[in-house]
Amino acid sequence: MAKPGTTNAPTEAWSGTVVAAYGRRCIVQTDDGKRIPCQASSRHMHPVCGDRVSIASAGTDSGRVLSISDRKNLFSRSGSTRTKHFAANISQLAIITACEPPVDDDLLARMLIGATAAGLEVVVILNKSDLSDRLPAARAALAPFRDLGHRVIEMSAREDVSALRSALDGHRTLLIGQSGMGKSTIVNRLVPDANVRTAEISRWLGTGKQTTTASHLYSVGPGSEIIDSPGVSRFGLAGMGAEAIQHGFPEFIAHASGCRFADCMHLSEPQCAVTAAAESGLVHPRRLALYRRILENEVPARGRRN
Repeated sequence: MAKPGTTNAPTEAWSGTVVAAYGRRCIVQTDDGKRIPCQASSRHMHPVCGDRVSIASAGTDSGRVLSISDRKNLFSRSGSTRTKHFAANISQLAIITACEPPVDDDLLARMLIGATAAGLEVVVILNKSDLSDRLPAARAALAPFRDLGHRVIEMSAREDVSALRSALDGHRTLLIGQSGMGKSTIVNRLVPDANVRTAEISRWLGTGKQTTTASHLYSVGPGSEIIDSPGVSRFGLAGMGAEAIQHGFPEFIAHASGCRFADCMHLSEPQCAVTAAAESGLVHPRRLALYRRILENEVPARGRRN
């Protein structure tokens, strides 16, 4: 039987996984291991890296996506006018930080809120730990997140990625972080031919350097995959309600029941127990400041009441 991507292929559908996506174009790896450049069959269809899809032949060496299976989750960032989808059907988020440039705790907190909303496990990577003069400041910046129970792995990707490799076992993990954190080095250590594969995908999609805005899926061992995403400098949470944002700050829960108002937003309300906890050191003051800044930036005042 002819397979998709061969001349005169029949119109039957094949199943596969999207291993790279750019707009309505994508690369699908079929269940028998073939990689097929595909186009979405509808302008309303937007395949995402990690999607399970059904495809059919669209001629020699190309295919079209007929349908996208229901997603377990979809990790995205949302601005006021545009939503960027990173990956679908993942089980873990690995947030890449580094000793240089300094840790951006606002960006990190936003990603963690997104991960909580998507029900994902999280591991925080502190890369470039060989920069010993910057390491204490980076550890201090990550201390509030470590205190919440988030796993933090310190490593130098130039030297050894074994600590991260073990954390990837059994997961499909999305790697995400700012540019300059060493994510490309990490990916190339985990997947030695990643640059070759990325160049091949770029050629298939016909997008050249624009594929830097696409995510790419790689196998890193039996039952373990990573999705390499573009570098991010902002992580919008537009459309996310106040309650969902609060869920990203679980340390507030133990104190919120003591607030005077049941719907307290922990901003400037009188007799706020979370504010009191921050003043006494039971809640890290920087975390409360982060929460307030994110809430005020992302949720209109009229929408802050749950």
